[in-house]
Amino acid sequence: MLKEKIQAKASAYKEDFIAIRRHLHSHPELSYQEKETSLFVQKQLTQYGIPFEIMAETGVVGLIKGKNPDSRTIALRADMDALPIEELNDVDFKSQNKGVMHACGHDVHTTCLLGAARILSELKGEWEGTVKLIFQPGEEKNPGGASLMIKAGVLENPKPQGIFGLHVHPLLPVGKLSFREGKCMASADELYFTIKGKGGHAAQPDLTVDTILAASQLVVNLQQVISRNRNPFSPSVLSVCSFQGGYTTNVIPSEVNLKGTFRAMDEKWRFRAHELIRNEANGTALATGATIDSLVDVGYPSVDNNAELTKVGRSIVEDYVGVDNVEETELRMGAEDFGYYTQAIPGCFFRLGVRNEARGYVNNVHTPNFMVDENAIEIGMGVMALLGAAANI
Repeated sequence: MLKEKIQAKASAYKEDFIAIRRHLHSHPELSYQEKETSLFVQKQLTQYGIPFEIMAETGVVGLIKGKNPDSRTIALRADMDALPIEELNDVDFKSQNKGVMHACGHDVHTTCLLGAARILSELKGEWEGTVKLIFQPGEEKNPGGASLMIKAGVLENPKPQGIFGLHVHPLLPVGKLSFREGKCMASADELYFTIKGKGGHAAQPDLTVDTILAASQLVVNLQQVISRNRNPFSPSVLSVCSFQGGYTTNVIPSEVNLKGTFRAMDEKWRFRAHELIRNEANGTALATGATIDSLVDVGYPSVDNNAELTKVGRSIVEDYVGVDNVEETELRMGAEDFGYYTQAIPGCFFRLGVRNEARGYVNNVHTPNFMVDENAIEIGMGVMALLGAAANI
């Protein structure tokens, strides 16, 4: 059976792909700067005999044709970029690029897709259809590499009937995976506010526009956008995460800058909230006498897993790893540019467990001590290979 052949190859190639993951981990590159990573992926695909093209400067798109290649096309996606974090792990394959780290597991994602690519290429006489391999840049930074890849035509010629993407999950034990139909991750928009006014001596606030007070009121007032306007059954979060202004104890500054994030699950409410946020800034400006410039930098849409494709994918994975090892993914207010794909075609974004408490692999993503149990790589590449070969809607 195809499943058993994929499992055998995933087991046989496990150490090879752990080595690939360690190479990628030690050579991380920031969003839209993945030049060496892209070249490495291209080299691997060439070794596997898989044709590819370059999109969005560093993105790589491979194509594997099985039997009756026009019968179906399934896309498999991995992201390649790293984060601006200084790694604190004491390992032989620690990041060699100061201040840059694969702290979100994209090295694992790329490795799993490369592993799936090799397996699928070697077994292309065993399955029907076409598999499109998408190695994309810039998941961690607006506007999102997925949006650039889609604009470049990654979902055309041929157009996939569905797309799968996996993400490491440090809260899920190694050996387990999780799926969720429908909305599973939030949209993410960046908020920027510049509060300006006549500064001056702190002992004479009547001769100034108190920008610190105006900014403070805005921080508090923005919470009303969530608490008083959204449907209470629709998850949404607004957080102001940066408050920059002033430089001493007795001078009211002429400018204060705020930065934050807004996240939602409902796209209609999301864009209504943008207007409410701008109105709140204008109202606070009117009340305080300050000038407030607001910018809502529209980011990633919510990830909305297609119900039918997710059912198909979950069934395939349950058969591969056992029903007891597949769980329900929790709702998360984190964001992923995979949402762009799910807006365009049926998509399924699922989780790969990498947690190992006995070995201390318990830290969350986006932290300097994040680490994965590499046994997950064998599972991830095998699962991705079978999804590419067997999924159909």
